[in-house]
Formats: sequence, C-alpha cells, structure tokens
Amino acid sequence: MRVACDIRTRVFVDEQGVPLADEFDAHDRTDMDAVHALAYDQAGAPIGAGRYYVPEPGTAQIGRMSVLPYARGSGAGAALLQALMADARRRGLTRVHLYAQVAARGFYLKAGFHDDGALFWDAGIEHQPMTSALA
Repeated sequence: MRVACDIRTRVFVDEQGVPLADEFDAHDRTDMDAVHALAYDQAGAPIGAGRYYVPEPGTAQIGRMSVLPYARGSGAGAALLQALMADARRRGLTRVHLYAQVAARGFYLKAGFHDDGALFWDAGIEHQPMTSALA
C-alpha cells in the first residue's frame, strides 16, 4: 500500500495538483475488500498503481490508475488495467465502471470501454464515466 500511495502521490498530487486530502479515501484506509495492484518495470522498480472496489453487486469500480511519467507508453497501464479486470472476472463480477480523466479517455476506449454518462469535473480535472462488460 505504501508503494501504491507513493506512486499516486507523485502522479495525482505532485504532477496534476490534486489536493492530498482528496487523493486518499476509505477504500485506501479501511476497505479490506478493495483490490490494489502495482506494475513494475523490467528492473523491478514500481512504476504504476491502480485499484478496484465493489460499489454494487456485480460491478467493479476501477480507479486511481497511475503510471509514473517516464514509464507511460510502456504498456504498464494496460497491464494494470487487464490485471484488475481479470481479478474482478475471477471473483464473478460482470461489469467494470470507471471515471476516466478526459485526457486518458482514448486509453480506455482502446481497452474496450465506452462512454457511460455526462462529463463532470473532479479535483479540477474533467472526467468521463465509462463502462465495460467482463466477458
């Protein structure tokens, strides 16, 4: 958890200006069912983090997807997303929902997600609700 929090702080707080108080929530502090994942580079250094929790039966809510700037484009984000989705599928979940930063919308479209609602602002960043079925 400490490694994931460090990556998220570097990406969301330091790089994107999200207030530290907004970055960490109950799914980080007390949700023992939340699933957290890390991505590592070939040298074994952690370069990405993501998580999901179950807000309603059958649905995984993916969020806090973050990859350090120097590792973007390496496939780490796609690997994290696929690992989280595979874990949710193994647990019997049938749908994945997330709130994509608009700048990352193309990444999620490429992964098979589609828009699912109106754009909204959170922490000064525009987001697009998106969803995908877990086959």
